Amino acid sequence: MKLLGLQIPNFTYPGVQDNQLFERVAAIAAAADDSGFDSLFVMDHFYQIGSIGAATQPMLEAYTLLGALAARTHRVRLATLVTGITYRNPALLAKIVTTLDIVSAGRAMLGIGAAWNEEEHRGYGFAFPPVRERMDRLEEALRIVRAMFREERATVRGRYYSVQEALNNPRPIQPGGPPIMIGGGGEKRTLALVARYADVWNMIGGTPDDVHRKIGVLEKHCVAESRDCSQIVKTRLGALVIADTEAEVKRKVADLATARNMDEDRLRSYVVAGTPPQVQEQVQRYLDAGLDGMIFNMNDAQDIEPVRLAGEALREL
Repeated sequence: MKLLGLQIPNFTYPGVQDNQLFERVAAIAAAADDSGFDSLFVMDHFYQIGSIGAATQPMLEAYTLLGALAARTHRVRLATLVTGITYRNPALLAKIVTTLDIVSAGRAMLGIGAAWNEEEHRGYGFAFPPVRERMDRLEEALRIVRAMFREERATVRGRYYSVQEALNNPRPIQPGGPPIMIGGGGEKRTLALVARYADVWNMIGGTPDDVHRKIGVLEKHCVAESRDCSQIVKTRLGALVIADTEAEVKRKVADLATARNMDEDRLRSYVVAGTPPQVQEQVQRYLDAGLDGMIFNMNDAQDIEPVRLAGEALREL
């Protein structure tokens, strides 16, 4: 497996006060770093999203948090899953991610997407254009960040964003800049942008059959771009439930379904659940369908030990 990621989307932990919150998140990150995960992701949101919890629940700003976690980890790549293009000028975003690459000694990735959460746009005063314009902005942003990662003085002129001989010093540590991950599964526009610009693509949920079909669409876009699709690392985000016994797995799945208000169909298409051998078998089905990696969030990550169990079970796949 080329990529085994842990996403931390939730900062509401029973018994953990705000002044203790970062230390708990850092402990989760350190467990991932030590156990076999090779990448760590946080969401780029300002309100908690509805599929996780109430909008009023705590949400830490992504890049401040990633910079702090860079000092508490040693191996894992660090990224958002994914940055909303409407939240930051793309030249500033390139500078932020380059700084993260410096701080982490070459472990930054840039996860990026078109943004979707209208409620937090409205609350923070960000414009929320129609989806077509957001996709246009995403493409211009991709051109700008790539140029700023790769060129000494970047010049890109677009309808929404432009840079003129923009400096980005110090340069990223990684040659060519941090890898670019595009999140989303839109078959006409998003996957075309993946084929044109991305190093990594992430889809949310889906069965192995869904994965196989989406990859087929991506392959067609890669042909149109004269690009070898195997150059793109293909990943899927979903939830993971893992425990040593089937009885404990069953209890944890029930807890997850309650916490996230998931029905049976949603559970089936989003959650990998089982004992370590069962989880290995399910993940292998996704790899056989064409994925190069899996990214998981865990409802019980704050307990730390499940993170270790998952990393140790999956790192050899």
